[in-house]
Amino acid sequence: MVKEFCQKWGKRIATPQMLVIAIVTLAASFIGAWLKQYPGLSLLGALIIALIIGMIVQFPLRKWYVGSDQVRAAGVKDAAGLIANKLLRLGIIMLGFKLNLDVLFTTGIKCLPLAAIIVALTVVVTYAICRWLGVDPLLAILVAGGTGICGAAAVMGISGSIKVAKDREEEKSNDEVIAVAIVAIMGVVFALIELFVGPLTGLTDTQLGIIAGGSLHEIAHAVAVGAALGPVGEDMAVIMKLSRVLMLVFAAIIIAIWWDKTKSEVKTDGKRKVAFPWFMLGFIIASILGTFVPFIRVAAPVLVDIAYIILGMAMAALGINVNFSVLLHRGRNAMIASFIASILLVLFVTLLAVMFF
Repeated sequence: MVKEFCQKWGKRIATPQMLVIAIVTLAASFIGAWLKQYPGLSLLGALIIALIIGMIVQFPLRKWYVGSDQVRAAGVKDAAGLIANKLLRLGIIMLGFKLNLDVLFTTGIKCLPLAAIIVALTVVVTYAICRWLGVDPLLAILVAGGTGICGAAAVMGISGSIKVAKDREEEKSNDEVIAVAIVAIMGVVFALIELFVGPLTGLTDTQLGIIAGGSLHEIAHAVAVGAALGPVGEDMAVIMKLSRVLMLVFAAIIIAIWWDKTKSEVKTDGKRKVAFPWFMLGFIIASILGTFVPFIRVAAPVLVDIAYIILGMAMAALGINVNFSVLLHRGRNAMIASFIASILLVLFVTLLAVMFF
C-alpha cells in the first residue's frame, strides 16, 4: 500500500507542470505577503491578494506556456488542483499555531460561547437565505461557512469536509473560488463601514473590537479595523476573531456529518462514506503545542508566517484554475445572500457587544 501511494503521488509531483505551478504560486504568495503591508491592501490580506494574482496569472500561463498543448494544459490543471488541495490542509493545520488557547480560555473566556452562538446562527441563516435565493447547496454551505466563521480558510476547510461525485469535482472547485471571492468582497465592504461608522456610534473601544472580531470575515479584516481602535480594541478584535476561528473545527465536523446524511452523492459498496476532516484535528494539535510547549510557543510566530505562505500558494493555485464565466453567472445570488447575512451579523454582534461588554 505504501509503495502504491508513493508511486501514485510521485508521478503527479514529478512533472514539469508541477514545478512551474509551484514556482508561480510561491511567488504569488510572497508578493501577497509583501503587498499586504500597504494601506488599503491590508484590508484584503495576503491570501486574497494571492488568489487575485493566481486569477490574473492564468492568462499568460495559458498563452505562453500551455498554448495548444492539451497534455500540458491538463498537467497545469492537475498541478494547480493538487497544490490547492494538499497545501490548503497543511496551511490550516499550521494556522493552529496562531491560536493561543491559554489566552482564549482566560482573557477570551466570555468570547467563546458568544462565538459559538454567532457562528451557528450565521451559518444557518446564511445557508437558508442562499437556498431561498436558489443557490446550489454546495455553494450555499461554502458561502455560509465563509461568512459565519473566518473567510477563505473556512470556505476551504469546509470544502475539505465535503466529498462530491467525480463528475462534480470541477464544479466544486469553481464554487470554492466563488465563495472565497464573495466573502473577500463582503469582508472589505463591511470593514470599511465599521472603520468609518464605528467611532460615530459612541460605543467603547472594547465593544467596537468585539464587533469587528465577531462580524468581519477574514482575520486580516478584524486586525485592520481593530488596529484603528487602539491597543484595547485591537486585542478584543483579535481574541473575538480567533474564538470564531476555533469554531471552524466543530463546524467542519458537524457540516461533514450533515452533508453525508442529507446531500452526499459518494457511496462505497452501497454505503455512504463520511468525509471526516481529519486535518482539523491537526489544527487543534498545533494550537495545543503552540500554547503549552515552550520552544514551540517561541517559534509559533515563524510557523504562522510559514502557514500563511503555504496558504497563499494554495489560494494562488485555486485562482489559476478559476472559471470566470462560472464565477460571474453562479455568484450573483450567493453574493446577495452573503450581503444580507452580513448586515444581520453586524446588528446581532453589536447587540451582544452592548449586552455583555
